[in-house]
Order: sequence, then C-alpha cells, then structure tokens
Amino acid sequence: MHSLGLRFSNWFAFCHVCSYLLAIPPNLAADDPDFNLDRLIATGDVTTALQVVRHFDRHVDRDPWLAKISVKQADAGDRTAAIQTLGEIYDHASRWRALQAIAQQDQPPAQGGGAQADFEPILELITGTIQPPTWEELGGPGAVKEFPGGVYVDPEGLLQRNDVVNTVDASLEHVKKTNIPSRAIGEIRRTSSLRKISLPRLELQCQLLAALGKPPTEAMQSLAGLTRVEYVFVYPASGDLVIAGPAGDWSKNTAGIDVNNETGAPVLKLDDLVELLREMSDGDQTFGCSITPRQEALARTQAYLSESSKRSLRPGERSKWLAGLRDKLGRQDIKVWGLDPRCHAAAVLVEADYRMKLVGMGLEESVLGVTSYLDSVQVAPGQAPPPMDVLRWWFTLNYDAIQRSEDNTAIALRGQGVRVLSENELLTETGKRVHTGAADELNQAFAESFTRHFPALCDKYPIYAELRNVFDLALVAAIIESWRLDEHVEWRQTAFGRSGCFATAYGHAPKEVDTVINSRVINRVHIVAGVSGGVSANISPLVRDSAIEVDRYGRLTAEHKATAAGQQPRDRWWWD
Repeated sequence: MHSLGLRFSNWFAFCHVCSYLLAIPPNLAADDPDFNLDRLIATGDVTTALQVVRHFDRHVDRDPWLAKISVKQADAGDRTAAIQTLGEIYDHASRWRALQAIAQQDQPPAQGGGAQADFEPILELITGTIQPPTWEELGGPGAVKEFPGGVYVDPEGLLQRNDVVNTVDASLEHVKKTNIPSRAIGEIRRTSSLRKISLPRLELQCQLLAALGKPPTEAMQSLAGLTRVEYVFVYPASGDLVIAGPAGDWSKNTAGIDVNNETGAPVLKLDDLVELLREMSDGDQTFGCSITPRQEALARTQAYLSESSKRSLRPGERSKWLAGLRDKLGRQDIKVWGLDPRCHAAAVLVEADYRMKLVGMGLEESVLGVTSYLDSVQVAPGQAPPPMDVLRWWFTLNYDAIQRSEDNTAIALRGQGVRVLSENELLTETGKRVHTGAADELNQAFAESFTRHFPALCDKYPIYAELRNVFDLALVAAIIESWRLDEHVEWRQTAFGRSGCFATAYGHAPKEVDTVINSRVINRVHIVAGVSGGVSANISPLVRDSAIEVDRYGRLTAEHKATAAGQQPRDRWWWD
C-alpha cells in the first residue's frame, strides 16, 4: 500500500505540474478536455486555449481547435493574432474554412482588449475570387491590367507591336545591371544554383497575406527568382511538394519583363503556375494558340496576285503594290485554347508565336545562324519563283527526358523545352488551306535553325524564354495531376486549385492581328510569302509511365535528401 500510494502521489504531482505549465486552472484539469477548451474559447481565454492545443500530438486533433481559436480572435478584433493562429493549421481545407468564417463575420467587432478588426480587405478578397461575375463593382473576374511586353492588345482584341521592342541590347543591359540599386532585403535575392520552393507553404503564405488584405509579395509573384524548373520533390512526412531550379536577383527590363540581373533570363511567374495548375487538373493536358489567315482574305490575295502578275511592275510601283497586297490579306484570327485567353500565360504564347513569324519573314532582326525564309530563297534566271503557299510554323514541346527516382519522390526535367515545327500549306483558288503534312527544304531549314539556336534567340528576345517557362510550369502541373502528388503530401490546393481563392491578373484577350507577310525581289521577280501557325502543347505523352526514365543510380534520391526543408520554420516557403 505504501508503494502504491507513492506512485499515486508521484502521478498526482506530475498532473499538477502539467496543469501549471499549461496554465490550466486545477479545477478544469479534471473535466472533459473538449468541454474545457470550449469554455476557455467561449470566455475569451484564447491564450490558455492555445497553450493546451499546441501540446496535442496530432494535427488532426490540433487543427479544429486552432480554427475555432482563430475565429474567436478575429471576432474579438485581433486580426493579426487570428492570422498567426491560422498559420499553425496544418490541413489546408481546415484553414480555408476558417478563413471563410472570418471573412463572413458580419457582427461588429468587440470593443476593448485588442485592436478593432478591419475586414474590408477580406470582403474584397471574397468578392474578387468567389463567383466574381456576381459582384457588380468588379465588372468581371480578377484584376484587369495590361501585360508588359513587346506587343499590346487593345480593348477590341487587336494585337499590335509596342514601340518598345522586346529585345535585349547588350550595351544597354550592361549599363542597367551595373546601376541596379543595392538590395538589402534578404537572402532571396542572392544567386542560387538550386533554389527550392514548397508549393503548399507558398499557398499558405499567400492565403494569410490575402486575409490581411495584402497581395502576394514581389518575391512570391516572381517565384523567388526561379528561371527554370529542373526538379520536383515530394516529402509526404513534412507535407512539402517542392519545385527547384536556378535563381537569383531580378528586376524589370526595358520591355517590363522581370528578368534575372545576371543572365537576363525571365523569372517564372506565380500567376502562370496557378493558371496551369487549374487547367491541368481537369484531365485535358493540351493547350496552345493559333494565328490563322481568313479564307476569304486568301482568296482575294490569290486573285490579286494572279491579276498583278499579268504585267511587270513599273519603277516606283512596288510600295503601292505591297500596300494593296496587305490590304487584300487583312487580318488573321487569333485563337487560344486550354487556357483563359486573358491570362498572362496565354499572352506569352501569342506574342512568342507572333514574333517568331516576324523573324521568319525577315521583319525582325534574327541571330547568327538563323536566316529568314525569304532571305533563303534563291531563284536562278528563268526559273519560276516558289508558289504563293502559306508557310506554317508552330512552337511545341521539346524535352529530352523526364527522370524519376525509384520511389517516385524525385523527378527531373531534362531538355531545352521548346522547338519549332514546319509545314507547307497549299492554297486553292477559293483561299482554302490544304494541309500537306510536309515542309519543303527551305521551310524546314528555318524551323530547324530556330530550334538549334533557340538559346541565343532567348538571350536576344526574352519572350521566347518566357514561353519555355510556361512549358516548364505546364509540365510540372501535369506531373502533379497525373501522379496525384498533391494527394501524397495532403495538399488540398484551397487557393491555387481550380475552385481556389487565388485571383490571377487578366488583360484583354487577343482576337486578331495584321497578317505577317513579306516579299523580296529576285531577278526582277516578286517572291511573296505568308505565314500561319501557333503554339501546340500536348503534355500527356510526356508524363505517361512508358515515357519516364527511372534513375537506378540513386542520384535523384541523393538530391531529394539534400533538398529537404529540414529545420526550416513552417512560414519559410523557399530555401537554398
């Protein structure tokens, strides 16, 4: 009995100490714990309630109570404390429900104790992201603004070239880089050969900022300065789904694109990632754009060329003849599929395709090794010129391989990412385009040279590297969806997913553009060439099991281990 009494006494002392450490009044310690927490929260003693909840071992036990506490803190007027508590919730769905509950509070905040809460920013968040068309003050979904770059889309959807050319002048860029103001805002601006970003953590921080009425930071919008995605890592134990690649400090170039200060490469954009995560989630992993001549315009052009070929042009008539030709051709139609045509990623597809055609027609400066189609044409005396066919050039995916570790927790993306394909389309007298499935030697030569010298073209025209960034992010989004990687880490995508609250920026949807055509006089004969095409991306074949290479040597497993978050605090969404 003496021994039993001693043990009982020790146990009583242990419980008493625990109650003291947790700041629980002794008379509550013996009651039902759920009842005690409810009483603590109801009476406004959220400090004690938090101390109790933080000692629960499992997040499934902690999260519901943390949600209740955050709502109570917001109701008491302490929004900052409420957001901090929300940040401790592990489950994404639980956190989002708590955010909604806070945003929908309609009673006046309690007076005294804490600062009065200003929920207007949260209400703006809701009206801007949940069924936006129902809110008259918005006039449509998301925020409307023009995207910077080398082209401009007017309110009617006409794509036009900007006065600022989306190209890089080496001397100007050198002056720009050497005069960049010193940035003392932390490690995120430093150069890194492999920066890691946890998508669930990034989503969490975006949600918490939105709840405070603030947009994502510049670093979040620029994905911590990433310029390529080289790896995807999965960490079920910590709930992290990580993308990784080279990164560094960034600023806007003369065309308004955020680029790496050392390399000039455009940084990846959060808006593009979110749009692609949403689009890839419905199972259709195709997207692209087309710039297509109108059949009636091609028919007019055929008739114009036939009539004008009956006699030679007199001196001084060339300009008038070319103006007439452009007038007959008119404009081409722009179509975007698989993406919202108003989003930034769609704008990148259209501009990259349009500018590639300008290079191919000799209307925009190229790089060494890439000769425009017209400059490649040679016509011997007495030889007939090439017919007025429509050349078709389009961008598509170009990855050497996707590799994975044996346990599927590490994926590597290998390859240039982008290539150009070609085809000659025949024209009937009525202007109907007939696909041939083949390209002549000169047509194919341009496409192959553009692909071969793509890195140099990216250096000169960052829009092409932006297209590669979109392809990288699309591949990442398809891998996440196809392999259910979000489920492996219990990531609900409550903000970034298709029905999520994150609002991406929208501009005007491009609908039409003046036809890209050019001519050249060889041996007193006019050579005329027009071009169509677009961007065509089909991700599905790249992410099938049969297309994936397995790393049997353990290199990806080693990289996976070295990339883990380790002891990073929960609010740290990136690391090196």
